[in-house]
Amino acid sequence: MILYGHALSSASYRVRIALALKGLQVSSVLLNLRAGEQRLEEFLQINSQGFVPALATDDGVVLTQSVAIIEYLDEIHPEPPLLPKAPVARARVRALAQAIACDVHPLNNLRVLQYLENELQHDKATRETWYRHWVPGRRNRALLSRRCADHGGCVSGASGVQRAALCSGPSPVSTDRRDRRCLPRPARVSGSRAGTPGLSASSEAAAPGRAGAGPRPTMRRSAGP
Repeated sequence: MILYGHALSSASYRVRIALALKGLQVSSVLLNLRAGEQRLEEFLQINSQGFVPALATDDGVVLTQSVAIIEYLDEIHPEPPLLPKAPVARARVRALAQAIACDVHPLNNLRVLQYLENELQHDKATRETWYRHWVPGRRNRALLSRRCADHGGCVSGASGVQRAALCSGPSPVSTDRRDRRCLPRPARVSGSRAGTPGLSASSEAAAPGRAGAGPRPTMRRSAGP
C-alpha cells in the first residue's frame, strides 16, 4: 500500500496512527502542500480532490478521506478493533471522532488559512484572531472535554485506542503549531502517545520527511509548461 500525505497533516496523521496500531506497513509519499504539489496533475490523477491523505491499496484502488480510510483498515484488519462492541458506545465514539474531523479540522486547514491571507487579504493578526475563535475556541474545548469526560476519556474501553483517539490525538499537536492552549481532556491522548503502541510510532516527529525520520519521498513534477 502507498499512503500519500503530509508530515504536518492531521488527517494524514490519524491514518498513520491506524496503520501503526494495525501493524500494517505502507510506503509513504509526502507532498509539499505549501508548494502546491497536491495540485500537480500527477497527484490529481490519484485523487481528483487534490487532498491528502490518499491510500492506494495493493489492488490499485485509491481510497480518500481519513475517516473512510480508517474504517476500511478496521474492516479488513479487525484486530485490534478501533470501535467498542456495544452499539451505543460505537455511536458515541463515532460522534466524538466526527466532532473533530468534521467540525474542527476543516477550519484548521491550509487552504482555508491561505484563502484568508491571499484572497481576503487579511493580515496576520486578523487571521490569528479568526483561527483562535474557531479552532481552539472555548466552545470547542468545552464540547470535546465534556464529551470525553462523559464517555470515560478518549483512550478507554476493551478496544484500547478507539477511533475517537485517532481523530483527537493529532488535534493538540496541530493546535500547538499556532496556539499552545490545547484541548484539556483530549490532550491527554497526545501526552500518552509515548506509552501507547502505535501512537508513538506514528507521531508527526517520526513521520517521513521530519528531522531524523529518513528520506522524504515526494511527488515528481510532470514535464511540460
